[in-house]
Amino acid sequence: MCSTAAGTPVLLRLVTEVVNAAGVAGNIVRKVLQTGNLGVVDKGINDLQTKADRAAQQYIISKLSSQFPKAAIIGEEPDDSEIETIDDLVSNENITGFPEISKYELPETLKSISEDQIVIWVDPLDGTAEFTQGLIEHVTILIGVAVGGKALAGVIHQPFFNPPRTIYGIPNVGLGGMNFKNPPQGSRIITTTRSHSSERVEKALSVLSPTEVLRVGGAGHKVMLLLEGKAHAYVYPSPGCKKWDTCAPEAVLLAAGGMLTDMTGNPYKYGADVQHINQTGVLATASGEDHSWYLKQLSELNQ
Repeated sequence: MCSTAAGTPVLLRLVTEVVNAAGVAGNIVRKVLQTGNLGVVDKGINDLQTKADRAAQQYIISKLSSQFPKAAIIGEEPDDSEIETIDDLVSNENITGFPEISKYELPETLKSISEDQIVIWVDPLDGTAEFTQGLIEHVTILIGVAVGGKALAGVIHQPFFNPPRTIYGIPNVGLGGMNFKNPPQGSRIITTTRSHSSERVEKALSVLSPTEVLRVGGAGHKVMLLLEGKAHAYVYPSPGCKKWDTCAPEAVLLAAGGMLTDMTGNPYKYGADVQHINQTGVLATASGEDHSWYLKQLSELNQ
């Protein structure tokens, strides 16, 4: 079944519900921080998990799976994560939806999407290391929607923006939640990793000759800098990011006229059976930027 009785396509219903789920998850993340008990677990080298990660994912997956039981949902946190008591954390207060989403006119190929074709990628708290260090402005909640391996819709929620805001995008259909800006002309501002630098990262920055480098946490936060016109490109030429880090940002960035690929210009695939790690790095460019120019300059890294 592709639509409700009222005729709203599955994709538009899903994006509407994802927007709401992301907002509630944002409330959960803020409430965990307010308790002062983050419940930090070390999953590995430079890979932390907190009660906020676990509780937010628990809510998002429970909510979306109950409404779209045939869709595949893949979350960052493993299935054996500690189960959190979230009833006292869940609140629908201050959730602002986007009723216009249901009114978008989809092309026929998107109207016919069925629930069982959908893969949902969930990063319940992108920027966990920064969250534990008090750098809360780096934190985002990312929920991406893919069909046929392609990122077809994305939602980025910023729980610590003032006030909290939710950005959504469906490439070639619609986007909203903020005023998108192009980066300034006459400069080249690059955003990259804050805590996972390496000789390869520094070489990539060197060949691009940026006028400024913004080292920040979270893939979602880096893409937000592109959408806000604060950076021209996001460059990370090493493995590390996962599909749940890039699916939602890619869809929103595409909807805003930008682009996200691996470091050789190939798009990532977001099918349910793909490997989770983005093995060949990430290159994202803002609207108006020549993505191919960056690929050409960075090609020497692959030689």
